Amino acid sequence: MLLFATQLSKSHGMRELFRGVSLTITEGERVGLIGPNGSGKSTLLRLLAGAEQPDEGEICSQRGALIVYVPQQDEFSPGVSALQAATSAAMGAACVHGDHHEAEALASVILAKLGFPAPRMADLVETLSGGWKKRLSIARGLCEAGGTPDLLLLDEPTNHLDVEGIRWLEQFFLGRASNDLRAGACVFITHDRSFLDGVASRVIELSPAYPQALFSAEGNYSEFRRRRSEFLKTQSRAEETLANEVRIDDAWLARGPQGRRTKAKSRIGESADRRLELSAISARNAAASAGGAGVDFSSSGRRTRRLIQAVGISKGFPGDNGAPRVLFRGLDLQLAPGDRVGLMGANGCGKTTLLRVLCGELAPDTGTVRFADPKPRIVTLRQQRADIPPQTLLRDAIGTHGDFVEFQGQTMHITAWARRFLFNDGQLLQTVGNLSGGERARAHIARMMLEPADILVLDEPTNDLDIPTLEVIEESVESFSGAVLLVTHDRSMLRRLAATVVVIGAADASVSIVASVDQALAALERTEREVPADTRGAQESARSVTPSAISGGRRKLNFNEQREFDGIEAAVAAAELAQTQAEARIADPAVAGDHAKMAVACQSLEVAHAKVARLYARWQELELKRGG
Repeated sequence: MLLFATQLSKSHGMRELFRGVSLTITEGERVGLIGPNGSGKSTLLRLLAGAEQPDEGEICSQRGALIVYVPQQDEFSPGVSALQAATSAAMGAACVHGDHHEAEALASVILAKLGFPAPRMADLVETLSGGWKKRLSIARGLCEAGGTPDLLLLDEPTNHLDVEGIRWLEQFFLGRASNDLRAGACVFITHDRSFLDGVASRVIELSPAYPQALFSAEGNYSEFRRRRSEFLKTQSRAEETLANEVRIDDAWLARGPQGRRTKAKSRIGESADRRLELSAISARNAAASAGGAGVDFSSSGRRTRRLIQAVGISKGFPGDNGAPRVLFRGLDLQLAPGDRVGLMGANGCGKTTLLRVLCGELAPDTGTVRFADPKPRIVTLRQQRADIPPQTLLRDAIGTHGDFVEFQGQTMHITAWARRFLFNDGQLLQTVGNLSGGERARAHIARMMLEPADILVLDEPTNDLDIPTLEVIEESVESFSGAVLLVTHDRSMLRRLAATVVVIGAADASVSIVASVDQALAALERTEREVPADTRGAQESARSVTPSAISGGRRKLNFNEQREFDGIEAAVAAAELAQTQAEARIADPAVAGDHAKMAVACQSLEVAHAKVARLYARWQELELKRGG
């Protein structure tokens, strides 16, 4: 057993998050932690990591266990590269012995195995996309433990990852990573149902709907749903049984002392216990039936034959080297009421740009976009949730600057409107900037629902929202009579909603339009096989000196590069000596007979190999640059 926690309780201010939570984590488990927004999932993960202390209860871990925690927010020091951030984390790993060069070699190996091409390792962290920052956060956590933590705790690891990144994470969790890059056990918070189905060996839900605020089921998410449904049905029947017993108790107590013959103190006490138990179980069943936010998008009811018609459109922007970078070309797309179109592609391939072209916010470079007359009303949930200024009060953000809102022809008080989106009355005077990510997303949805739409545009709607709210959003979109444009990496949502999927990001900027998510994933795999080599080539040509450039004239090394070049032969010799020593340790019978020593020796040898390879590559790069 790697870790066990007993009777944990935690409150923030006057609000109790959970009480009496107990759980164990064993070797090889992949535990998905789910629950409604605000139930305390992130807090529980921080408690398990030792980043916070419980108000009550105890957490014990296996002696010497390496526990790594990767928080939801990716925070890095400004002005550092991806390699520097990972190297700094690797300095704490026991296997590098505080040696900066060893730490850098380890960081390089881990970054490479997480998909970082060499040029991107030099990029400043602040220039990376959300998906690459998430990969870097995971890499940094792995570096802390030398690549092999005993327990890896991840808070929303799939946030901002594209499908390629999510599939890599699935492979890692399923134990198909290399021996020097793996975790003994994992606990991860996620709302990605496909990810839970593919990865989890156990699912735990943290919610006031259960005794001790927790329900655990072996198996993936589909199995969890089945077992949870059975449990909640049993709990509901238990409430009915208790309610009948309490009604009998009430009738008996109402008879008076003569009618009861005796006061029967024991029965009176049992009746009081049943009342308390009924109150508790009723509260749990009420929490179970509460569900997510009350999402119901309003359609204008317009029945125009065509809302948008795009013919032969393309769009591009200047690349890093000044040459135009075409995102997509030759796209023909027609959008009518009832159509639901999903957009898929890697991070940075231009999905949001395509949305803006289709909605008339950007002009295409070629082709035309025609709108019905009058122009369709488009309501958008943007990925960055930046439409509402952070200083805006919540009551003004979700309403129309008054005490009442008009929704689908009915007048509703602002407090009732806020409760529909799971806000309490006290939050109405908070500013949007003080809300959590999930609360900001719900505030945006509340505002959207007040605007009848012909076209609903959802750009990464799953970010920060819990599973109950996602399911309500899906139900609302299914019943929406207008057209829908949907960008998401959530395969469950796409399978349920998208009747057509547009895949962009191909090396030649061509677009694939398919009829199912499985076909889209196949197209995406083809795209991913084509793009990385081209992308790396473009990056390398933009960042480094090529032989053709050298032939046009030599380039001098700067002072630091010349100093590095003067010492690189000695550095290679030292690295090769370390590699020889590492090989000798593996051949030592005393090491070969000790599993723990052998694992350390193998890891040291791989680090030594990587360092030698990196130094030779750098030597060649400097030789080319100086014209040698």
